[in-house]
Amino acid sequence: MELYLIRHGQSANNILQNRDQRLPDPPLTDLGQDQAATVAQHLANATNVEYLVRTILQSAERESAQGYGITKLYCSAMYRAMQTAKPIGEALGIAPEIWLDVHESGGIYRKKDEEIINYPGKTRSEMLTEFPNYILPDKITETGWWYGGQEDWPLCHGRAIRTARYLYDQANSDERIAIVSHGGFIDVLIKALLHILPAPHAYFHLYNTSITRVDFAKTGRHVDMVYVNRVNHLSPELMDGGLSCKSLSTHLLPDKLV
Repeated sequence: MELYLIRHGQSANNILQNRDQRLPDPPLTDLGQDQAATVAQHLANATNVEYLVRTILQSAERESAQGYGITKLYCSAMYRAMQTAKPIGEALGIAPEIWLDVHESGGIYRKKDEEIINYPGKTRSEMLTEFPNYILPDKITETGWWYGGQEDWPLCHGRAIRTARYLYDQANSDERIAIVSHGGFIDVLIKALLHILPAPHAYFHLYNTSITRVDFAKTGRHVDMVYVNRVNHLSPELMDGGLSCKSLSTHLLPDKLV
């Protein structure tokens, strides 16, 4: 099985200088929309370089190689991930499926003074109005889907381990799975796949719409990290002007570790 982990496009929060202005569930910026459209066309039409490595020179298969051959597309229930998955699904001809466990670390919340204000995320009808062909789990209702306030770090690790276990269980399949998720969660998921959790002082940095590929041995006993944070599909104009991923010290680590 091949796994492609795709970070969402640039969000409204990615460009803020003042973290106090952050939105609980931000949309993509115009640049983020362009990044999403670009990675969609790349996945659908570009030559998958790793496929060429395994194909005989001057063969018919090599000449006709186009696209990544993705067979399943999942995305987080957070708005920026759903927006990023939309052009990808359209380009691939695949209906995106919401996977609740692959949302960003922390959940959807806002801090006001010392109070944590919970936000439930998009409701079922809101999602289906904007994304009518998406496949939604039953847990997404008319009251939303997130009820956890501010998720702590161990709970995020637990989600990553649960997600990794599911993916290992699919290892014997010929599926090529793409998951549109978030910088913080993809980092932890990679660590879960590599059995190196917890690893608070090492971080896989990921740019917006970067692609990370992990291949699973059919035995389900190990994975190959083929590449991490690849953004060759983005032109210089589409690259973010600054750091688009949350810093370790302000988001990903427990306070006692900062």
